[in-house]
Amino acid sequence: MDRDLIKLGLLLLAVDPQLGGIAIAGRRGTAKTVLARGLHALLPDIEVVQGSFCNCDPNRPDEWDEATTAIVSAARFSTVDLSTEEIAIVREPPFVQVPLGVTEDRLLGSVDVTASVERGETVFQPGLLAEANRGILYVDELNLLDDSIANLLLTTLTEGRNRVEREGISVEHPCRPIFIATYNPAEKELRSRLFDLFAIGLSADNPLTVDERVEGVARAVDYQNDPVAFLDRYAADIEDLKLQIALARALLPRISVTREEIAYLASEAERAQVEGHRGELCALRVAKARAALSGRTGVNAEDLNAGVELAIVPRATAVAEIEPPSNSPPPPQQPEDECKETAEHPDESEALQRDLETAPEAFAIAPKPVSIDPALLNFALLTRRHRGKAGGRNLIYSQDRGRYVKPMFPKGEIQRIAVDATLRAAAPHQKSRHRRLPRRQVIVEQDDLRVKRLARKAGALIIFVVDASGSMALNRMESAKGAALRLLSEAYKHRDQIALVVCRGERAEILLPPTRSTVAARRRLEQLPCGGGTPLAHGLAQAVRMGCNARASKDSSQVVVVAITDGRGNISLSRSLGQEVPDTLPSTIRQELLEIASKIRALGMQFVLIDTERRYISAGFARELTLQTDGTYYHLPQATDKTIASLTSEAVSAMTYEF
Repeated sequence: MDRDLIKLGLLLLAVDPQLGGIAIAGRRGTAKTVLARGLHALLPDIEVVQGSFCNCDPNRPDEWDEATTAIVSAARFSTVDLSTEEIAIVREPPFVQVPLGVTEDRLLGSVDVTASVERGETVFQPGLLAEANRGILYVDELNLLDDSIANLLLTTLTEGRNRVEREGISVEHPCRPIFIATYNPAEKELRSRLFDLFAIGLSADNPLTVDERVEGVARAVDYQNDPVAFLDRYAADIEDLKLQIALARALLPRISVTREEIAYLASEAERAQVEGHRGELCALRVAKARAALSGRTGVNAEDLNAGVELAIVPRATAVAEIEPPSNSPPPPQQPEDECKETAEHPDESEALQRDLETAPEAFAIAPKPVSIDPALLNFALLTRRHRGKAGGRNLIYSQDRGRYVKPMFPKGEIQRIAVDATLRAAAPHQKSRHRRLPRRQVIVEQDDLRVKRLARKAGALIIFVVDASGSMALNRMESAKGAALRLLSEAYKHRDQIALVVCRGERAEILLPPTRSTVAARRRLEQLPCGGGTPLAHGLAQAVRMGCNARASKDSSQVVVVAITDGRGNISLSRSLGQEVPDTLPSTIRQELLEIASKIRALGMQFVLIDTERRYISAGFARELTLQTDGTYYHLPQATDKTIASLTSEAVSAMTYEF
């Protein structure tokens, strides 16, 4: 994708800050951050109310927060003839970057401890969203941002106002920044819900030519050698763009569109099978912003095409159907009578020609489907294929270790006190408490205590329990081995561990202890023992014990047991443990398996059973066993390693675990 398209998208955001934001995808080193920060230098200065913590516009009193209204009212009360210009100051738009480790308090705002102690009442401390109002809010690596923070951020930006209701605070202020987000899809997928909230979605991964690379390096070296001279060289161009953006903002409310032009965008959205109406709504705003940037009061074909490329194509779900149109058919031949009439009246012909040349650009007929850049199609296809899931995968919330997410009221034993939140809760009451206890500096009572909620990533422990007896034993073992190695190749991303338990002979054997090492797994799995009886009960018991040990060590938030068997266990657990018992009846073995299955469900472990019985419909015990565990059952007599790995990955779904 051409970077000129990304630059156009950024300029259109500067013209219409309420457009809805832009998401730029790309690998490392593709100048995503440079493009985002470069827009800040092009924004014209803004007028803000003096003393407003959220940069309120003096010309829009309907959007003011209570604090700004109080400031202006007090100033006007003290000065009778105070005009709107006298309560405003001019400043450059703010540029605020949201760090990946930002807390909810820092983002939304919280209690100002110092001011609250001094005044004896709750005082609001603005957050990043207040600072970024009417400026640029930038998030680098949006896909790595905590999911709860990302949800709060996108919800607030969609509403255009930030509401804080916590710890005695009730504050609402405008929040309409230019939102720019970048992310690297190779590191983590971006959830489709987040992507759809952006008006524009583009990719910066298009390959550069050698000349473009040379030009980029040359400019970087010039800037490093003499930044002042480099900026002076482009100062005139920057001022021209600032003026153009300012004029476009003033012209934007006057842009008009026709019903036919809206119908064209709707038809393109339908052709791309875009979900909902956000695509055509954003495309319409893009077209109007581009027309304003060009100094026109009406949109033309290029404006509408830009709307399709920037807002509709990234949301396409049927990208294959959007293909460049074929060559347009030749215009219809003019009737001979009209030709003769035109030739007989040359003056009228010249006048008609002048009228056509001076006529404004508009659609005389229904516009043709836009020809889309293939790079855009590839990006849209990639975005639609990789839909991120909501929530965080295998997050453990606890009070002992991890990243500080948010404060919470204590439940049970207090391990880590959230000092910041505790002080914020106690600060407004210090004056009244000092009257009772004047010798103490800071008085914290039981009701003020808050504890830290910590989050950390912990992968799943995936335990394969493989039936290595019978005629299909070798097939089962090969498939399980391949699936384990496939999952291990991706385990480093999620901190997953893989284990393999083999059921053969009199006892189940742990062929592969929990590991993340592909090398160790290959060495352990070189020999695949098969044959003998089916101690399935002992194999499942070994898996339960292994899962409990992993839970106790807190190395894994989730345990997934994948049993690959036909369900025909014939060795009792007592016999596997070496206890001297007579030949066990099949009903006793069946009862043992059901009891172990109940244990798996009680411990909250995921269970997947892949039935390999060679019948069209399994008549064995496998389905009943799966129902007892509240797990997932598949009848796959010829299950491959790829299929098993895929089914296991689905079982390790997004979930949280609370210690």
